[in-house]
Amino acid sequence: MERRHREHAVDGRTLHTCHPCRRTVPYRIYAVVHTCGIVALMYHHVHSLLTANTPLIITCLLLLSDIVLTFMWATATCLRFNPVHRTEYPENYAAQPEDFPKLDVFICTADPYKEPPIMVVNTALSVMAYDYPSDKISVYVSDDGGSSLTLFALMEAAKFSKHWLPFCKNNNVQDRSPEVYFSSKSHSWSDEAEKLKLMYEDMKSRVEHVVESGKVETAFITADQFRGIFDLWTEKFTRHDHPTVIQVLQNSVTDMDDTKTYIMPNLIYVSREKSKVSPHHFKAGALNTLLRVSGVMTNSPIILTLDCDMYSNNPVAPTHALCYLTDPEIKTGLGFVQFPQKFQGVSKNDIYACVYKRLFDINSIGFDGLMGPNHVGTGCFFNRRVFYGGPSNLILPEIDELKPDRIAKKSIKAQDVLALAHNVAGCVYEHNTNWGTKIGFRYGSLVEDYYTGYRLHCKGWRSAFCSPKRAAFCGDVPKSLIDVVSQQKRWAIGLLEVVFSRYCPIIYGVKSMGLLMGVGYCQYAFWAFWSLPVIVYGFLPQLALLYGVSVFPKSSDPWFWLYIVLFLGAYAHDLLDFVLEGGNYGGWWNDQRMWSIRGFSSFLFGFIEFTLKTLNLSTNGFNLTSKTNDDEEQSKRYEQEIFDFGPSPMFLPMTTAAIVNLLALVWGLYGLLAWGQGVVLELMLASFAVVNCLPIYEAMMLRKDEGKLPKRICFLAGILTFVLIVLGFFFLK
Repeated sequence: MERRHREHAVDGRTLHTCHPCRRTVPYRIYAVVHTCGIVALMYHHVHSLLTANTPLIITCLLLLSDIVLTFMWATATCLRFNPVHRTEYPENYAAQPEDFPKLDVFICTADPYKEPPIMVVNTALSVMAYDYPSDKISVYVSDDGGSSLTLFALMEAAKFSKHWLPFCKNNNVQDRSPEVYFSSKSHSWSDEAEKLKLMYEDMKSRVEHVVESGKVETAFITADQFRGIFDLWTEKFTRHDHPTVIQVLQNSVTDMDDTKTYIMPNLIYVSREKSKVSPHHFKAGALNTLLRVSGVMTNSPIILTLDCDMYSNNPVAPTHALCYLTDPEIKTGLGFVQFPQKFQGVSKNDIYACVYKRLFDINSIGFDGLMGPNHVGTGCFFNRRVFYGGPSNLILPEIDELKPDRIAKKSIKAQDVLALAHNVAGCVYEHNTNWGTKIGFRYGSLVEDYYTGYRLHCKGWRSAFCSPKRAAFCGDVPKSLIDVVSQQKRWAIGLLEVVFSRYCPIIYGVKSMGLLMGVGYCQYAFWAFWSLPVIVYGFLPQLALLYGVSVFPKSSDPWFWLYIVLFLGAYAHDLLDFVLEGGNYGGWWNDQRMWSIRGFSSFLFGFIEFTLKTLNLSTNGFNLTSKTNDDEEQSKRYEQEIFDFGPSPMFLPMTTAAIVNLLALVWGLYGLLAWGQGVVLELMLASFAVVNCLPIYEAMMLRKDEGKLPKRICFLAGILTFVLIVLGFFFLK
């Protein structure tokens, strides 16, 4: 653990520094105080059980909910035990071009209609244009949808890159994504830039025309060497049943820019073989295919993984990572360097909490003080060696060409190299091998990023959190609530798959990594369990309030103040964390509101779907979140911070809770004013819930746009509210 300022230098040049957060000591003091409060609360629950002051079902549900809340608080506290901040100095990385290690970039896409090819093109161009020796960069694009549309788009990207890369390097352009650069209003345009913009718009129109028509017309294929490849797309070629497709679109050995000044990086399109009768894994399977194909073709020691919508926003991001990966003091056990995800176009107060301040910032600096941050799926620089066993034990792959330390000397277009690359991308290649279990990205969970990072840490690898002032990678956020909760439901299911496996963090993780790191990983693994306290505290005290039953201590009871202190302390602590890591107060309010929404939707339905799958009553697959933002009305509502709901059964519990809380608040205030009697804590809780539910009430009664709550959901929520009130009569009276 890093308890004091540390400086790492090579040849007298400081590459990076590390120092603990100033609030570490106050964190620990507060943790002790809060722990004492929790112990007192548990004593109060047990005493209530023994004395039977309240109905047994109420006490048991509150006790169970508070146990879950205590556990989740403990997981967060482990990550606040020793948070650290790091700083890199890429300007001190004084290496000659030949001294830079080779870099393989993996970009994954799967559906040209949910992930537009022009977006993939911009991501690829942004990393091809890095301030890095171009002959050391190889960009591999995995197209798991096997789409000729994506291949055509990348062919266009290869042609445009011969103009774009020299322009960026000659003019020190910082926005290396053409779409971002040309849509920016902060640039003073030169004639060269205007000409390049016209070229980009022309390329973009061709790509979008092809996507709209659904086929690649012969007239659009201008390079003779690429005509034959499109013959593979026959009637028998489907996204779930097709042969391997590997196409070298740009070769650093032979390709240069139009002025013959700059060498161009490698660009390779890869679509792994698929068969209806052969099972395949989702993103982890695609990444393992890229790991093998790149191993055969270039075998670079450093690998960058990127989602297709996360373009590079910092041209020196690889050098930031190398400040850690090449440091002789730490590189032996350092498995990967994780950058946070940043997003463009976020509403002023991040209405759907899609910035994930806790996931990408607050918790990451906490992990960094232990063994390092977890892998978050994109923006991660890996040491290739990390995929072949622990730091001290190398697991040899089945063929010599896949050994992590092999130096690839043959041309990537050599016939034997391409033949072997096609072989290792076959759908049956992994049968009876260690791929996905001991080698490569790990299978066994829909959240392959979390699971892989977790398993690597269990093997003894460390990681580092790198968050430069200029964000390294940026992407778009979902603009509708249904996209947000659907994505997080998939995460909840994948995390439950880890919890109920032999690698459960609370057991296997603690044993492998130690108490703090193992429990810290539970912060994510047990996400779905948040649904229990959210539902209990969202319904039970309110139903009790309707029947005049006291659930919490009265204001005259000394225990009353324990609830007040614990509630205010937890929320104040959370707010402090959020603001000190760069958030604002409005963003924090939306963030805590989204936790309630997730508890009633994503986490609850994720738990239900996982249970049904475990009982073999249903199956779940990898459903992509749409990255298209072509709905102008939806985008307008997002900018105005108006919730966009849409039709989904996941909104039914949340809508029901909103109605129940409103009824409880009205009835509680009536009792307080009419009879001078009231249960203060229950009334405060209902008030807090009602304020959080204001967007729901607006969507139920006041709005006429397409983003409102459907009448069917409102009607069913009304019926469910009536049922709950009737059940409350039997259980609470």
